[in-house]
Amino acid sequence: MRWPHLKGRTPLLHVAIDKGTGPVVVLLHGIASSSVTFQNVVPELSAHRVIAIDLLGFGQSPIPDDSEYRLSDHVEAIASTIESLHLHEPFTLVGHSMGALVAARYAAQNSRQVSKVVLVSPPTYLSPTELSDPLDRNIMDLYLRVYHFLRSNKDFTIRNAQFIERLLPIPKALDINERTWTPFVKSLENAIESQTTISDIAAITVPIELIYGSLDPFHSDGALKIVSRMTGVTTHRVLGSDHLIGKRLARVVVTAIG
Repeated sequence: MRWPHLKGRTPLLHVAIDKGTGPVVVLLHGIASSSVTFQNVVPELSAHRVIAIDLLGFGQSPIPDDSEYRLSDHVEAIASTIESLHLHEPFTLVGHSMGALVAARYAAQNSRQVSKVVLVSPPTYLSPTELSDPLDRNIMDLYLRVYHFLRSNKDFTIRNAQFIERLLPIPKALDINERTWTPFVKSLENAIESQTTISDIAAITVPIELIYGSLDPFHSDGALKIVSRMTGVTTHRVLGSDHLIGKRLARVVVTAIG
């Protein structure tokens, strides 16, 4: 189903999980995925109230016809949805992949609502010209070229994404199809390729736990070097883990949530 964007109103997102009691943890998945991302995390949070929200355009959330899926669009939808839940205490905000970028912007703009931010496998990027190390610049340039290729070759991208999805240990962790194509390409271009995440992280006033796998093909060493040196950021590099939240990465995430 495609949802019209109601002028002057931000659509509420699908709350896929809202269960338990205790300190609140809000989970935001990444691009072209859904709340299934956290299937290895949720069972370990029995002492918490766990809320998992499908991002704009993905999972069972609305797909507004006129949205540009900028980071600001995702954040506005998340903010409206969280407000509708009437949470009374600051919560821990966890974001995976693009969800980490959304979480960073939300926390930077809503410091009173958040007690801690956990950024998992964040694709934190800069323009290649902003990186001093030649290798970091070349890798960043390669990422941007690959993303442009994926956005420009719909049939290739959908066909290969569906093949890769069948190999992943988390079913539907990658869900690129005709329905999600527009949110995918616009989010990729307008939220991941065009981002201000490093400055968003610098503006956050609560503790930040940054977690990534040593085998994550989407992280930028150049950008992570900058973020890891920021005040209030604790970085965890998990050996043998990739971009997805497998069981090993999930254990670190749960510990970081506390």
